[in-house]
Amino acid sequence: MVLGLDNFPDELFGQLLEWSPTVIATRQTAEKLVSYGIKIDWLITDGGDDVLQSDVKLMSSGDGNLTDAALQFLSDNEYPAVNIVTDYFKLEDYEHFADKINLVVFNRQCKIYPVVSGFSKWKPGGEIVRLLSTPKTLELNGLESINHLEYKTIADGFFTMHFNEPFLFIAEDI
Repeated sequence: MVLGLDNFPDELFGQLLEWSPTVIATRQTAEKLVSYGIKIDWLITDGGDDVLQSDVKLMSSGDGNLTDAALQFLSDNEYPAVNIVTDYFKLEDYEHFADKINLVVFNRQCKIYPVVSGFSKWKPGGEIVRLLSTPKTLELNGLESINHLEYKTIADGFFTMHFNEPFLFIAEDI
């Protein structure tokens, strides 16, 4: 799903498209995608838009929240995962879908995704991991606090997170 491309590296965008995903675009991103020669499958719209390519299906934006409309469509159609490229990130737009579809949001130079308690990942030492919400309880291994909700990996290896919430969103630099 492409909601914004202004601050996203072209090389990484090309890597996301290597798997021939279903491409969902907004009116604002569609023109740029077409100029790159990328085939759009769905256009989120309120109707009346000129379609820039053939065989593009139109998706209603419903109440006007483009993110919600697209994620609801993907969830209803049992897509297992979605990569979202956006210029603006509001946690509230994604929380409702964290348990319905595997979300990865690329916003500027960050990769944002929900994790469940017991999450473990290998990272090089000195890498930054940010929490996007404050858990009531948090147990970390392999991470040290550098400021509120921002942590650094202690050394090359796995870090783990344990907490009581159903999920937490974390952000990593890409």
